This record gives sequence, structure tokens and C-alpha cells, in this order.
Amino acid sequence: MADRFDWGSMESFLAVARSGRLTAAADLLGIDHSTLSRRIKQLETVLETRLFDRSVTGYQLTPQGEQFLKAAQRVEAIALQAAKDISGETSKIAGTVRIGATDGFGSSFLAPRLVRMSRQQPDLKFELVTMPRLFNLSKREADLAIGLARPEKGRFYAHKLTDYELGIYATAEYLAHAGTPASRTDLRHHRLVGYVPDLIYARELDYVPLIAKDHEPWITSSNLVAQVNMTLAGAGLCILPRFMALKDSRLVRVLEEDVRLIRSFWLIVHADLRDLARVRYCSEFLTEEVRAAAPQFLSR
Repeated sequence: MADRFDWGSMESFLAVARSGRLTAAADLLGIDHSTLSRRIKQLETVLETRLFDRSVTGYQLTPQGEQFLKAAQRVEAIALQAAKDISGETSKIAGTVRIGATDGFGSSFLAPRLVRMSRQQPDLKFELVTMPRLFNLSKREADLAIGLARPEKGRFYAHKLTDYELGIYATAEYLAHAGTPASRTDLRHHRLVGYVPDLIYARELDYVPLIAKDHEPWITSSNLVAQVNMTLAGAGLCILPRFMALKDSRLVRVLEEDVRLIRSFWLIVHADLRDLARVRYCSEFLTEEVRAAAPQFLSR
């Protein structure tokens, strides 16, 4: 088998395993999906086993595929380490970095700063993925991620970027019509904007019960940017991060002394990628940008 093994096919296998879809993996590799399909079939022939179960929903790893994935990731880690050792510290910062972030932080804070980073490092290409879910760094869904908690297991490096503050906001027009709540008990007389309950992907985001027990949101979205726009349209009161609310003077904070929630942003990198020059540069840049903007995240 060894003399017929194409080591390049391992890259194809990893792309399909991580994306779960042939077309998405082909786009990532820059090849035609029929070519990628042929490579996977050839790999299965050489290994004399089926690596994937095919279905209309995509490609799922078989038990043999799961086993081969672990081996392929070890080989990839060795290759990345070898490239780092050979290139050393003198190599230019170039390549592509995919950053996964929560939708609010990614869209509101990170996006404009990536433009500045791109100007400073023209050979770097950035892919910003802002989705309301957790990112699987083991499957290389992102090179680094901004999460709400430190990973409890896995080969990851993580450090806290910052704590951030959340409060209750509404527009002046809404408050003029519905009244300004004077205490938490008054919240039951107001409409709330919040997350779709069964789509809350992290317990850190389930804060409505903490401020208004047994009060269901009137209008919901899985996307924080959408919640901001609903609030600006006069939907009601919404729990928002301070760094987002400060960007729009139409948002007025209420019950500031009574309702002040604190959450955290963590920068998370897979151990295999931590020392790559482009990933290290991005990590250091983002850390410094957050530090410089500290007053936006916390009022005190």
C-alpha cells in the first residue's frame, strides 16, 4: 500500500472531513468537485476501506474514517511544525487566516480593524466568519476563534481578551411610548428582544432569565446584529453589549445601576497553529486592539 499512497490525498481527505461537503471542500482546495471525489475514491481504494458515508446531507466519517482522521491530523501537525522550523522568524507574514467570531464582536468590533490589519500586512488574506455558534478548531473551521469561554478540553491555547459589560437598552421613542422601567419588576410590563431560546448555543448568552424571570422575549433572533436592528426599530428592550450599544446614539440605557452583566471574550488557537507567524501576528494584533479599546467594553 505504501508505494501507492499519495500523500497529497491526505489534504483532500482533511478538507472533506472538516467541511462535511464535497463542494465546500473543493472550493477550499481550489479544484473541481469531480476531481476531489476521484481523489477520495482513490484513497479509499488504496486504504481498502470506506472513509465516508455519502448522503444528500453531505459526507459523514465512518469509524475507519474517524481513525484515519486522527492519523492525518498528526501528519498535518508535523508538516506545519516542519514548515515553521524551516522558515524561522525571518519569513514574511503571508497567507490566509480564517477568524471565527461571535456575530456581535465580529461584525461590530473586529471587521473594521481587519481592514487596518490588511493594510499593514498586504500579503495576508483574512476570512472573517461571524456565526452564532461554536467553532471547531480541530476540524480547522477557523485558524483562531473568539469564544465566550475557555475550552474545557482539547489541544488549544486560550487567553482572555477582555471582560465585557451588557445592559438593557431601548430607543428614546420606545421609552416615551411605553415608559421607562424604574426597577426589574417593571420589566414585566415591557416587550423584550432576545435570542431564540432553543437556538442559544452557549449558556453565557442565556441572560433574559437572570434579569426577568418567567418573562419570555416578544421578538427573537439568533443573530445579535438583528436584535440591535429590532431594538432600533422600536421593538422593545434588549440586553446588549456595551461596545455595540455605544456605536448608536439612538440607544438609551435603562436600569444601569440595577442590571449590569459581565461576560468574557477568549482568543482560542489550536496548539498546532499557535506559532505560525501569520496566526501569531493576528493574535497579537487583536489582543492589542482590544486592550486599546478597554473603555468600550467596561464602564468601570
